[in-house]
Amino acid sequence: MKAPLDTPRSLLAEILAWCSGLAYVVLLHVVVLNTGRELTGLRLLPAALPAVLLLPLVLRRPLPTLALLLTVSFAVTVRTESAMTAGQYMMGIMPPAQTQTWQIASLQTVLTDLTVGRIAATRSRRTAIVAALVALGVQIGGAHHYRDGSPSFLAALVFLTLMMVTAWTVGHSVRERRRHTADLRVRVAEQAVVAERLRIARELHDMVAHSIGAIAIQAGVGRRVIDTQPSEARNALAAIEDTSRDTLAGLRRMLGALRQTAPGDGAPLGPAPGLAELDGLVERSLDAGVRVDIEWRRERRPLPADIELSAYRIVQEAITNVIRHSGASACRVIIDCQEDDLFIEITDEGRGPSGLPGAAGYGLTGMRERAALLHGEFTAGPRPEGGFLVAARLPLPVAVT
Repeated sequence: MKAPLDTPRSLLAEILAWCSGLAYVVLLHVVVLNTGRELTGLRLLPAALPAVLLLPLVLRRPLPTLALLLTVSFAVTVRTESAMTAGQYMMGIMPPAQTQTWQIASLQTVLTDLTVGRIAATRSRRTAIVAALVALGVQIGGAHHYRDGSPSFLAALVFLTLMMVTAWTVGHSVRERRRHTADLRVRVAEQAVVAERLRIARELHDMVAHSIGAIAIQAGVGRRVIDTQPSEARNALAAIEDTSRDTLAGLRRMLGALRQTAPGDGAPLGPAPGLAELDGLVERSLDAGVRVDIEWRRERRPLPADIELSAYRIVQEAITNVIRHSGASACRVIIDCQEDDLFIEITDEGRGPSGLPGAAGYGLTGMRERAALLHGEFTAGPRPEGGFLVAARLPLPVAVT
């Protein structure tokens, strides 16, 4: 992608990058043509240092930088070879000094290959392949010029090809790794969205299904006794009102959490329900016509919020199924908080949700998903002696013990 030029700072950085690239061209010619004929060893260092000036341009505009490097490399190689050859002929040295020219060409080859690697890491595969082929062709042309007739030309050809392939492969690997990382981030984000949607669906189902089930029972009772027992009808309507208000408050908290975009925005959110709210659940279930007996085994102690919420929702959904589908008038809830696990068991004497479509199936699925998210276990099914059994095991973290 091209660097943006929509701000003065970006425009200034672009101008400075091009100025640095042009300064490299000038300094390279000055250093090479004024160093003398012995441009070897440490004498090559002044020709290598100006390469730092190319870095800003390589990072911002690798393709124009490659074109600039190829032009400069070929020109400097030719002029260096000509100047050194002329100087050595004047001094009576034979044959022409190809070693010095080869070192200058090698320096330009490294810079060119690094630029090709940058292109392979930031541009499309087709663009990178074309750039690598063009650069390799120019390098081979330069090697043919100063090594024409030399038996080492084949070695130079192999060297240049291996260097170019290595640079392109490294750059392409970097690009593929970045793309793979970006794909992983997208998949993780998508999975997080799906998980959040499932969590919201479970919360809505557990909240609404229980409340609507209780309201439906109370409405039926009120309709049947409104003429003969007005007081019972009023009690049923009061229970409907209380259940509706609790459900509405829960929905408002959930919607507030969904609308909240930053910490501190919106109204304060209420705490998530936990096992301490089971007493209220028992009262609402009794109003709906089902007595719930809760048996606590071992010592009750505070648990992590996610364990508390999942345990409460499992109990709530199981009681909802009893109210709506089993036909039983009572159920029993056993909560056993052991050292490493929290065991929950809900039993009734009714017919259970087997064979009933709709919410019962979604409810069992939701309970199973809640247990699985906490790396626990969940079972549900008819009991041999009659009735229905819902059981869950939720592992407790070490910090709780």
